[in-house]
This record gives sequence, C-alpha cells and structure tokens, in this order.
Amino acid sequence: MTHRSKSMLLTGGRVLDPRSGFDATADVLIRDGRIAGIETGPGRIDAGDAERVDVGGLLVCPGLIDPHVHLREPGQGAKETIETGTRAAVSGGFTTLCCMPNTNPTLDTPDMVDWVTMKAKEAASCRVLVAAAATLGRKGEALAPMHAMHIAGAAAFTDDGDGIADADLMRKVLQICASLGTAFMQHCQEPTLTRGAQMHEGVMSARLGLVGWPRVAEELMLERDLRLDRSIGARYHAQHLSSGGSVEILKAARDAGVPATGEVSPHHLLLTDAACEGFDTNAKMNPPLREESDRRALLQGVADGIITVLATDHAPHSVAEKSRPFEEAPLGVIGVETALPLYAEALVKSGAVDWPRLIAMMSIEPARLLDLENEGLGSLTVGGPGDVTVIDPELEWTINADSFESKARNCPFDGRKVRGRAVLTMVAGFARCNRLSEISI
Repeated sequence: MTHRSKSMLLTGGRVLDPRSGFDATADVLIRDGRIAGIETGPGRIDAGDAERVDVGGLLVCPGLIDPHVHLREPGQGAKETIETGTRAAVSGGFTTLCCMPNTNPTLDTPDMVDWVTMKAKEAASCRVLVAAAATLGRKGEALAPMHAMHIAGAAAFTDDGDGIADADLMRKVLQICASLGTAFMQHCQEPTLTRGAQMHEGVMSARLGLVGWPRVAEELMLERDLRLDRSIGARYHAQHLSSGGSVEILKAARDAGVPATGEVSPHHLLLTDAACEGFDTNAKMNPPLREESDRRALLQGVADGIITVLATDHAPHSVAEKSRPFEEAPLGVIGVETALPLYAEALVKSGAVDWPRLIAMMSIEPARLLDLENEGLGSLTVGGPGDVTVIDPELEWTINADSFESKARNCPFDGRKVRGRAVLTMVAGFARCNRLSEISI
C-alpha cells in the first residue's frame, strides 16, 4: 500500500452510506487518499484536475470489509499468501480484511501480530487486520498474552478453526475481552461431538457412508458461551453460523441484552449437504453444509436482523490437498472473489434484504465488530479514508476458478452464472482493481 493516490471524481452513481443512511445520486471526490466531497446538487463538485469517471447506473459504496479470512501466512504459503489473498480480495471489492490466527506458527504473541502487520505493509493490496489467538497455540489450554497483543494492534481475538471447549478458560477469555473492549469471535464447535466428522449428520451422510457432524455441536457451544456472557458483557461474535437452531439461540441472547452478533457465509446461504453428492471435496467445509431447513432459517435470520454480518471464511487449500479422497481432504472453501454476487443472489434476489442493507452488512457492521468506525472505515464520510467500492449490480458473468487471483481453486461455485460485480476497488484513494473499461455504462 505504498502507491501514491491521485484525485478521482466519481460522477452520477447511486451513492450508499449505510452509516448515515445516505442514498442518492451524487458525485464523490477522492483526493490525497481521502473522501474530499460528496455532493448531490447541480454542478456538484469543483474537482479541479481530478480524473472524472462516469459511474452512472452503478453503486458507489464504502470499501467492503471481510472480518473472517485465512491468508495462511506465516507457514502455509503454498495455499495462499498475504500478497495473493489481498489481491483476490480487491478483485472481489474488499478493501479491509481481518485474518485468522491458525497459521504456522500461530498468531499468539505480539511479535506475530507485528509480523503480519509489517508483511501487509510490504505486500498487501488492501488493509489487513489481525484476529489474534486467545489461547497459546490455539490449543484451548492456556491463555495467550491477550493484553500485549491488543497493544500490538490485534483487532479481535479468536481460536478460529477450533472452539474453546474449556468453560472456565472461555469465561476468562470473555472477561479479558470485556476489559479491553475487544470482540471475541468464536468458532462454535463442541469437539467431543465432531470426532472424525466429515459432513452434516443426516440422510446424505448416511447415504455416502461418512461420519456425520450434528447441528448440536454448534448449538451447544453457542448456548454455553452466551449464557456465560450474560454476566460478563463482552462483545461476542459467532462465526460462520450454519444451523437454524443457532439463529434461535442468538436471537434469545440478543433479546436478553447480551452484546452478541453473528455472521453467515455465502455457501451456507446458497448450498445444502446435497452438494457433497459424488464426494465433491469443494463442498467439504467447517461448519458443514446442512439441510434446506437450515439454509432457509439462516436467510430468515438475516432478513430479521438477527444475523448482522456477512463474512466469507475464505479458506484456501492447494489443488493437491482438495484432490484427496473426501475423508482425507481438508475443510474449507474460498470466497473473497465471489462473495458479492453470491450474497446478491441469496439475499437481494430473494427479497431478504435490499442493496443498502446488503452493503451495510459488508461494511459498517463488520467495521463496528472490529472497532473501525472511529477510523472512518465502513462508511463514506467527507474527510474519511478513500476506501470505495463501485459495484455494477446488473453485470452478468460466470465464475471461473482458473481466473482467480487467489492461489487456491477450492470453490464450490465454479461455473455458476451470477449477477453483480465490483468494477472499481479503491484503497486509500488508489485504484487497486479497475474493470470500468470492461463494462458499458
């Protein structure tokens, strides 16, 4: 992110700022890496020598934020790197990512938080934040130095990839997060119920002869955590919800005043365990794809405002790894390059939400989760960062995994025809991805 930005005037687009509720045709001036003006009137902005770009018919939004990605560095560069993962992110319209700590070594010390921060300054195409591990080595046995990592810049804490099974340790983690004012993001999975599990426990797992993964493994940990948090009041965030029962549990906690939020990923909104038919390893993920009733419950949870954050859980693996037999293949799918049109299909096309709400769930809501509001991220505000995503909501295209910027190809939507795409992604005023020449406005 060392490139110099230049002035640019985006003219005639539908400008959406979910923080203020602004939704109007307007011009947006980006100068010196920041938003210099937003005007709706005739003649609008005196932009001087700024490059003028007609974005009529397009959506002009705050830069999208993904609070849940795996960039695999350090230690797993064959799967993904900070360089390739962020290049993929800006291709998908994201300007800020929060990376998970299940790397090698684990992101569980201030030095490791510093390492990722410095690596991102050298190689990243967008902003990169760190969600540091809450326990040493993510083993769930001893606390990591959370206070020191917070000082080093950790944006949140999680043992993602594993849930913290020990209740007393979980209680201590929540207490520390409450004292720091920092969110804890939980991977809800009771490990004693998922030993050897390969996919959702149901008719399909029985048909394929695979060890099943019951919904209750997610629901039990979520219920326990939210019960613990009633007396602590830490900001608790449930990652990648997959069960309809989890939506009910989260709603009850929120209604009771627990400061809890939840996220859902594109694959759980669009696919079911039927995608595992034929032992397709690109449909193998954690948590697993579940049944149609769960998919519909998640959609309703978004529509009702119970689930407020959209996150990809971008989990790259090598082609060789995903080519193994189903039982041996790793869990996870990629998502940052395809999330936007898939969310539009699942949520906007279905009528669950409109475009302003979809953008809010991909910008201001994750910004609130990661304490980025005071930095101006997640919104379009005069004086705020020049992080802008321009979207063509009608652009039709076909997902082609072989064309991805990511190193990985483990995409269950390869070959799917979709509508909607980021055509301009600006980070601190610099155009990191520009497809405007490829469309007809």
